[in-house]
Amino acid sequence: MPLTRETPLTDLPGVGPARGKKLEKLGLRTLGDTLDHLPQRYEDRRERHTMRDAPEDRPCCVCAMVAETPRVSYIRRGLSLVKVKAVDETGTACITFFNQDYIREVLRRGESYVFYGAVERQGNLFSMTNPAFEREGAQRATGLIMPVYPLTAGISNNLMAGLTRRAAEECLDGLPEILPARVRKDHQLCQTQFARKNIHYPADFEQLAIARRRLVFEELFVLTCGLAQLKDRRSAGEGRVLAGAPEDFFPLLPFPPTGAQRRAMADMAADLASGRAMNRLVQGDVGSGKTAVAAFGAWAAAKNGVQCALMAPTELLAEQHARTMEALLSPAGVRVGLLTGSVKGKEKKALLAALAAGEIDLVVGTHALFSQGVEYRDLGLVIADEQHRFGVAQRGALAEKGGSVPPHVLVMSATPIPRTLALIIYGDLDVSVMDELPPGRTPVKTLLVGEDKRERMYGFVRRQVKEGRQVYIVCPSVEENGGWEDGPGMDLKAVTAYAAQLRERVFPELRVGFVHGRLKAKEKEETMSAFSAGELDVLVSTTVIEVGVDVPNASLMIIENAERFGLSQLHQLRGRVGRGKHESFCVLVTASRSDTARERLRALCATNDGFQIAEEDLRLRGPGDFFGKRQHGLPQLKVADFAADMELLKEARQAAEELVAADRSLSKPAHRLLKKKVRELFRENAELFN
Repeated sequence: MPLTRETPLTDLPGVGPARGKKLEKLGLRTLGDTLDHLPQRYEDRRERHTMRDAPEDRPCCVCAMVAETPRVSYIRRGLSLVKVKAVDETGTACITFFNQDYIREVLRRGESYVFYGAVERQGNLFSMTNPAFEREGAQRATGLIMPVYPLTAGISNNLMAGLTRRAAEECLDGLPEILPARVRKDHQLCQTQFARKNIHYPADFEQLAIARRRLVFEELFVLTCGLAQLKDRRSAGEGRVLAGAPEDFFPLLPFPPTGAQRRAMADMAADLASGRAMNRLVQGDVGSGKTAVAAFGAWAAAKNGVQCALMAPTELLAEQHARTMEALLSPAGVRVGLLTGSVKGKEKKALLAALAAGEIDLVVGTHALFSQGVEYRDLGLVIADEQHRFGVAQRGALAEKGGSVPPHVLVMSATPIPRTLALIIYGDLDVSVMDELPPGRTPVKTLLVGEDKRERMYGFVRRQVKEGRQVYIVCPSVEENGGWEDGPGMDLKAVTAYAAQLRERVFPELRVGFVHGRLKAKEKEETMSAFSAGELDVLVSTTVIEVGVDVPNASLMIIENAERFGLSQLHQLRGRVGRGKHESFCVLVTASRSDTARERLRALCATNDGFQIAEEDLRLRGPGDFFGKRQHGLPQLKVADFAADMELLKEARQAAEELVAADRSLSKPAHRLLKKKVRELFRENAELFN
């Protein structure tokens, strides 16, 4: 029976039900699926050497004859060694395999094999450890560029390579071509069959590059087609007409707006009055004054008799936004409410009733704003702060609360994201960039210090406090066993113990408090309020203070184990100081001796430009740092690398936008497969395309 792309992997020899279940963990069920399971790297196994001329700095292939029957010895429970003597015309090698007893039956005395691995030498003696091998002449695992795949327990690279080879041999004829012929021709892209074969089994690295270029372009093209459709659909959507001139709002501000703030408000005003639903991102560096722009939107909504919901990533920030908005907007008669997970019982019931009755103009909160049971009388504007923490789907969920006419959507981000990366993440939004700081904001001096300077640093803390200033000390996330984790959680003993140590031994004369993500909201609020009111000198914290907390009197930020953070996150944290008129400092403390880690931290010391830092972070770390654990709501990319494929991204985006402009719903026969692929790519967010 001929094999097809739909053939279940369990039908193939050597797979079976048990391995089939393990392959399912990799998302592989059919032979065709394996064509999409791409190698993560390649090993060049084409060169063949003798023992004597084998390179010392890299693995290579050596052809040798097995001179003796392999011997097994058991060192201890759970550790066995198979030793094999092999010879070629230049010498003898001792080859050792760990815990692979079956090799005794596989390698036969008197037969020649090609071994791939590192050859080590001591005089005229050679050795290899755990090499890959096959009988001479087979050319399945040697004599080629070998793909190395992402694997799971119980699935070997040999098995995976065998499956993809089978798929490449049996399933490429008639493989559907997703990219229109015109796009392939304009961008000099190879056909899909060539790309699929050579991404797995390239004859040389030049053909691999041609194949990869095609697949990267296709992936980015499909993604940007989907986002272009989404943007097109949203911008074509009917929206409420909300009138309001920024000049009428300016008197409510306690300071004259910057040019960047004026431009962002003018962009918003034009969107709100256009009759189309606004979908705009306001992207500005730390402290550029985005809150005032959000306040303008809430004011305009209230002025036109519709409600506004402002969504923040944490309760702490939601509470701060509510206080700020109340102070700014209540003189204009705007009624502000706060809805977070901590609001319960009668208070919550009353708030929800007021919201449904239209007695609240602006409600500030966390994701509780779009939870079940929250009804709005007429939601006209949704504002999401710190956009990268809210996925596309979450924005959509809150927007659905607007009823038959979609609300206007404004998203704000203080995370400077490289322009090219923003084209993808915010592909469905119009962008306003705020690139000015309000007058009076002084650049923060950033210093990198080692553990040997700790006592001097503590002395600097005392001097700052003596001058009437306040100090943040930020710790990274640490598990109880001393290991590191990525989330904002932290072993409570670590923060409390460090705060206690500072309070009792280091700064007994100072008022030291602490705050972390697992404290109850009320405790966090009390501590932060005490710090804001100047009742604490030093605040020990995890990254819960990363976004939005505003204490103008804080002039020193100390970040412990700074190498554990991404540059963009360090820049965010640094933005918590320098918010007043005092000279401010950020001290990065590291015990790391890694040149790479110190290079990254020195890059932060060299500039206060968030966008420049973001470019450097993208180069050094890839896009993960901007999103945490894929919270951006976009599909996972398999081939494209945001840092390396920027030029191709621009090409693919331009081609996608041109195609969608000519065929908005991708309904032409030539675009049928492309439309299907777009839907598949966005199946995690399928509701966006319905």
